[in-house]
Amino acid sequence: MYFKWRKKEAVNPALVEHISESININSFLSKILVQRNVEDYETAKSFFNPLKSELHDPFLMKDMDLAIDRIQEALNNGENILIYGDYDVDGTTSVSLVYTFLKTYTPNIDYYVPDRFKEGYGISVEGIAYAVENKVDLMIALDCGIRSVDICTLAKENGIDMIICDHHLPGDTLPNAVAVLDPKRKDCEYPFKELSGCGIGFKLIQAFAQDKGLPFESIEDYLDLVVVSIASDLVDIRGENRVLAFYGLKKLNSSPRMGLQALIGEVPVGKSFTISDIVFSIGPKINAAGRIAHARNAVELLISNDFYEAEKLTDVLHKNNDERKETDSDITIEAIKRLDEDPSFAAKKSTVLYGDQWSKGVLGIVASRLVEQYYKPTIVFSQIEDQLTGSARSIKSFDIHTAIGQCGDLVEQFGGHMYAAGLSIKKENFNAFQERFEEIAMKQLEKQELVPEVEYDIELPIDAITEKFVEILDRMEPFGPGNMMPVFRSNGFTRATRARVLKEKHLKFTLMNSSGHYFDVIGFSLGDKMHIIESGKPFDICYCLEYNVFRGERKIQMKLKDIKFANEE
Repeated sequence: MYFKWRKKEAVNPALVEHISESININSFLSKILVQRNVEDYETAKSFFNPLKSELHDPFLMKDMDLAIDRIQEALNNGENILIYGDYDVDGTTSVSLVYTFLKTYTPNIDYYVPDRFKEGYGISVEGIAYAVENKVDLMIALDCGIRSVDICTLAKENGIDMIICDHHLPGDTLPNAVAVLDPKRKDCEYPFKELSGCGIGFKLIQAFAQDKGLPFESIEDYLDLVVVSIASDLVDIRGENRVLAFYGLKKLNSSPRMGLQALIGEVPVGKSFTISDIVFSIGPKINAAGRIAHARNAVELLISNDFYEAEKLTDVLHKNNDERKETDSDITIEAIKRLDEDPSFAAKKSTVLYGDQWSKGVLGIVASRLVEQYYKPTIVFSQIEDQLTGSARSIKSFDIHTAIGQCGDLVEQFGGHMYAAGLSIKKENFNAFQERFEEIAMKQLEKQELVPEVEYDIELPIDAITEKFVEILDRMEPFGPGNMMPVFRSNGFTRATRARVLKEKHLKFTLMNSSGHYFDVIGFSLGDKMHIIESGKPFDICYCLEYNVFRGERKIQMKLKDIKFANEE
């Protein structure tokens, strides 16, 4: 695929010079900091050394006092408590966190995770029925429930009190619950709005501990779950999330809970887990439980204190993940074949298709792969009885949630945000929906918007890359939305050594600076660009800098984002 390269907007040179002098770093690094709104000594100090004291008082969240009072009442009276959560990583970590914490205070506690295939997203009727059958008095819903107005009414009619802990956008009407914890409520003045669902759960137990006069150290052990949720749910990693993720990574790398330790397995000497490692390694394995079988297996792993049980559950999740990989690969191949054989597809600005037998559990992954392949707003449906259930993924300049809303008369239900959504339609409405959605994409998207971008922070001479430079970059972790790993551009290379294609798709070569120092370069899925190096013509690269640990040896590596002939733009 062809990528446009775009440099980030220029920053104020005076600010760059000021931060360079304040913390004694070179102008290349200070430019990156200013791009991240780090403009003075105090902000830099907080950025590089986040403090637990920077976490906000949980009681600033609307209804937190009501939630804590109701939980304490339930504990005092020996009431039955049910912890309910979604089937993805954020939901299962949320359930594991709150369940494990409250279990130290009462034996009268259970948890429930809905079946993705039978119950779908959110608080289900089946979940309420389970609560009624088990004589539940208080139900705490995590990472879901903010739009479950009717379900909360049903719970109340059956004598069940609800506490909602969610981070999604509310509808016009809030559920009739004892407490609704959601920073995105219009009447909530909590200073940070981008907590994950598990982050809301953590604020709940922080408030509980604070109310009992317990030190923050009493809840620190739960931060490994919080960072897994922050990374996997792709929430903004600035502000309070940066503090939670920073200390969560410390916990994950030093003494993770039994279940995560089993899932991670043996860690190479010198290796530290990062947000990226969670996104691409830990998160998918936890997610696979709900995509292929039942997410309850993930919760059982995350709350386990028994090594042998954790090992067995890890094997289950690994098998689920292997099956998930095979399933989403098969569906992706079939989808690409169908699209490539469709003579009308090339002229379209959207991708909308369905398969009768496609697994509902991997639709979002398939949609993401199709966006990578064609870079068009994409919706992939699977048939469930007389309805089509779909997952939507978008490109940078297209609000897919709003576009689905503009097809409202053809949609049974939908939810999500600008870049990802879920929806269901009647099968007989598929053609009409496909046409309407394409009309919207045609009107809103210019041709140039259908070309993906590589956005780079700064141009960097290769001679500027030193151990100290990369060490300071490394201290800018955690990276993620709002603080992405810096991307550099270096120009005018005429020679690369040891160039080869690995596994028929990955490009690997070596570059040398003026001092004779070599840097390994790896470009995943860029093997088709080998001809650029072989041509002997000057070329430019966009890349990230990272440490690669192999057999205990740590070396600087350039992770390629793209490669082009010099002046190709």
